[in-house]
Amino acid sequence: MKLENKVAIVTGGGTGIGKGISRSLAEAGAVVVIAQSMLEKAEKAAAELRAEGHNVIPLEADISSREMVKKLVADTIDRCGAIDILVNNAAMTGPKVSEHFLDVTDELLDRTIDVNLKGTFIVSQEAARSMAGRGGSIIHISSVGAYAAQEGASVYCAAKSALTGLTKAMALELAPHGIRVNAIAPGDIRTETSENVVQDKKERGFSGNYVRKIPLNRRGEAFEIGPTAVFLASDDSSYITGETIVVDGGFLIY
Repeated sequence: MKLENKVAIVTGGGTGIGKGISRSLAEAGAVVVIAQSMLEKAEKAAAELRAEGHNVIPLEADISSREMVKKLVADTIDRCGAIDILVNNAAMTGPKVSEHFLDVTDELLDRTIDVNLKGTFIVSQEAARSMAGRGGSIIHISSVGAYAAQEGASVYCAAKSALTGLTKAMALELAPHGIRVNAIAPGDIRTETSENVVQDKKERGFSGNYVRKIPLNRRGEAFEIGPTAVFLASDDSSYITGETIVVDGGFLIY
């Protein structure tokens, strides 16, 4: 198995795209630490994956808190010996960050940036310190929202766009430490929070016209992002760093 004897942390790894990534990494042989701000969600996902025969550990962490992130990293190292892979998937998305630009409050602005950008930075920094000298792979989960505007998602799009620059800057600075940094930009993926995205938008007073026709003629599923994460975490991508791979069924090609 490609990731046998590797240890991975997946933030937000108990739901949606994160859960699909957690399953793929586990199937590839990794020990997977699922980090969630709500521990019960991590425990539920971990129980499901353990029932499938995988080695999964649920831990609690609000990634916008430096102290909680330090504890997450320390607990992972104590229980598993090291951190080889970090997937920064946790993010505020969907209705939680949906608001007309003129109505965005400071509270929404701060919380979205704290989780979607600052949180990713903090977890990456703390994990990279433990990886330095021995190597590792860090993967940010971005979005097609980094490339194409979405109604009612100005803060979300801004934060995801920032991950493109962060990916490149981290890749440059962490290369001497043997750490590769890449990102995945999923397209329209069906998850618990996005199941009725168009209707939800219309109910909030948005047109819903941001939705494009997907060339593959269907929405993506959460499990379809996981294989790309496995690729970027494994030696199959040993000469790839600083890149963002778009997985969107052709959403952005026209």
